[in-house]
Amino acid sequence: MESLFDQIKNNLKKGMEEGIAVLKEGATVVSVKMNELSAEGKRQYKIFSLNLKIQDQMNELGGITYAVLDSRKSLDEDKKIKAAFAKIKKLEWQLSKIGGKIIKAVSAKKPAKKGKVITKKAATKTSKQAKPLK
Repeated sequence: MESLFDQIKNNLKKGMEEGIAVLKEGATVVSVKMNELSAEGKRQYKIFSLNLKIQDQMNELGGITYAVLDSRKSLDEDKKIKAAFAKIKKLEWQLSKIGGKIIKAVSAKKPAKKGKVITKKAATKTSKQAKPLK
């Protein structure tokens, strides 16, 4: 028959072993999650980096295009424009392989129509203002 001290010692030993097993299992889960988050972080960094490169190439393309148009040459004949365009397409392809969203260049906005255009938001403001105060 075990003494009270031996029973406490055995229970403590059993509890420690179970605690260590749970701790090891938890550490494994944390390790797996950290690897997943690390991989996702790397993926997000690549996407960000490629988007910056695309933006830089678009800026360069705009500068080249401006210089060619300023010199009154044909855009179709300029090899630098074609090369910059090819670089952008290659970067967009790389970005699509990673699964990132391609940020397109912002096109110039169309000029506003002449005349007053009332938006829905403006119409609700004027209808609220027209109500008499109580």
